[in-house]
Amino acid sequence: MAVTKPVLGLAVGGTLGLLDGVSGFLEPSLAPVMASVITFSLLKGLVTGIAIGYFSKKVYSMALGIFAGLAIAAVLSLLVIWRAGMALFWDILLPGMLLGVIVGFATQRFGKPAARSSVTHTVSVSPGQSQK
Repeated sequence: MAVTKPVLGLAVGGTLGLLDGVSGFLEPSLAPVMASVITFSLLKGLVTGIAIGYFSKKVYSMALGIFAGLAIAAVLSLLVIWRAGMALFWDILLPGMLLGVIVGFATQRFGKPAARSSVTHTVSVSPGQSQK
């Protein structure tokens, strides 16, 4: 069963984002804000996944796919850090960038390539008519 790159990115990004958020239970100081941690991690994973999936649909380079994943996830992680505070800088940025690398790799390696358009137009000319 072949899955398109955006759908694969959405699935992998969402799953990894959810796992990233749930890993917050390992840090007792996050207990009061766990709902926010899980929500933002999931949303970051979903947005990263769909963005990388669409990028991978247009670009067929493994290196560029991984780099784009890293960059997109880093930017989204920085937005979360801006909201959460600099105290959690590395705790948010590193897992987010790892998520981007994994999703970039998965979409390039396992996603179904975009269908190539090979539409040919035929013109029927009846006897006595000239083709213009």
